[in-house]
Amino acid sequence: METRVLPFTDDSIAEAARVILAGEPVAVPTETVYGLAADAADAEAVARIYDAKKRPSFNPLIVHVPDLAAARRMGQFDAEALALARRHWPGPLTLVVPLRKDANIASLVTAGLPTVGLRVPDHSAMQELLRACGRPLAAPSANASGSISPTRAAHVMKSLGGRIPLVIDGGATVRGIESTIVAATGGPLRLLRRGPIEIAAAPASGTRIEAPGQLTSHYAPTKPLRLKARSAESDEYLIGFADIEGDANLSRAGDLVEAASRLFDLLHRADASSKARIAVAPLPDEGLGAAINDRLRRASAGRK
Repeated sequence: METRVLPFTDDSIAEAARVILAGEPVAVPTETVYGLAADAADAEAVARIYDAKKRPSFNPLIVHVPDLAAARRMGQFDAEALALARRHWPGPLTLVVPLRKDANIASLVTAGLPTVGLRVPDHSAMQELLRACGRPLAAPSANASGSISPTRAAHVMKSLGGRIPLVIDGGATVRGIESTIVAATGGPLRLLRRGPIEIAAAPASGTRIEAPGQLTSHYAPTKPLRLKARSAESDEYLIGFADIEGDANLSRAGDLVEAASRLFDLLHRADASSKARIAVAPLPDEGLGAAINDRLRRASAGRK
């Protein structure tokens, strides 16, 4: 399959909507990472997402909608969920809520679960695509399952080139890591995945997969990855932070927002380098730093 890359314009969004309504997935930027979007109501189109990514079918997808009203047509929102949605949408927060019985989405999207992950994205490309399609869009990250998430169109092409028909190039994403995921399914809120937004919720316990990003090994480069490195060994590409310089630096100023935005981009760079291994300097394990460290721990699982 030939994969076209088109710059983000009105014409390319119209073309992307045509491709999606024909049943194919399209890679498009969001404020977090690039997503691989398909019609959430079309089971065959959703299956093409799983096939392109080689994604396990037990791993549910996030559904993107243009606004809260559209989200409420698909999921049941209690008072806490509504308050979170009104405070943080559009933005990098996914809410896992009970699925409405009349929600018209393919069962593959929810991996057969009685819940659905919903998000209102804060990016003009995805918002314009949602409105052009007039459909909710299932959109996991636009990369091979378990590999480094894409924050640029070039990252999508490296991972999925030849496996999807179209990539909309909207430049580098702003947030750089995936959305925070919170389950609001009755009882206390549960944090399923850390992300750019801090939510007061108890971390989820158990091994049940309820949302993306919960697999032990995820976001992974092809090379071994060592964490909390203060210096590089001879065969390592060191990603520094603050005063630990390295071959590249997440943020010389120690700014965690900048570090998050650069994390996956630098992991891609390190993975493409001539060095056999990757090392990453320590980051504070609080606030946004905890979300970055969560990605790094999963990226290093089994690759030390």
